[in-house]
Amino acid sequence: MSQTVLVIAAHPDDEVLGCGGAIARHAARSDRVHVAILAQGLYSRGEPTDAEVAALRSASEKASAILRVASLDLLDYPDNRMDTVARLDVTQTVEQLIATHRPSVVYTHWAGDVNVDHRRIHEAVVTACRPQPGHPVETLLFFEIASSTEWQPPGSAAPFLPNWFIDISATLDAKLSALQAYAAEMRPWPHARSLQAVEHLARWRGASVGYEAAEAFVLGRQRLGQQ
Repeated sequence: MSQTVLVIAAHPDDEVLGCGGAIARHAARSDRVHVAILAQGLYSRGEPTDAEVAALRSASEKASAILRVASLDLLDYPDNRMDTVARLDVTQTVEQLIATHRPSVVYTHWAGDVNVDHRRIHEAVVTACRPQPGHPVETLLFFEIASSTEWQPPGSAAPFLPNWFIDISATLDAKLSALQAYAAEMRPWPHARSLQAVEHLARWRGASVGYEAAEAFVLGRQRLGQQ
């Protein structure tokens, strides 16, 4: 039976870094995957040109096409300033996305990332996914983002200790191809957000559980629907 999946990410490329292989795997199984990117992605670096904004939007659309995403929402919350936005506003945005798509699976950021936008979105998603009667979300998963999750020093926040692994042996190439669409956001090796580092991480996560490649998550909640 096919599922409806919603990925809620902070910035363009986070959806691919965090769960691009899982997205492609879902799509290959005829699941409908919807992606929402909440923050702008450029404005913390200075006022971008129209061409830069258009190029980043095009990159997001190209990456989504590679991963066979059913729909892509690009919102305009302030980049790296989501701590200046009322949490209720972000939560209501997430609630509207859930009401629109009615997903049974939601992927989003881990709570302990260095990036403040990641942390604020995590909080909003957790609030919006309260397990109230009739709520559609049955599985809530938190992903890691190379160059944010592992950069948090020990003791500064909850560590990312994955307990859920998805085999992406067959979809790692799609993930890497989608990241190539975001070439302007990637960095040269040995930066953690390089193609080589992302592949090494996938190989290590896979080796941790006996797969050729995997993505790792922390399970926030899982509940079985009525049979």
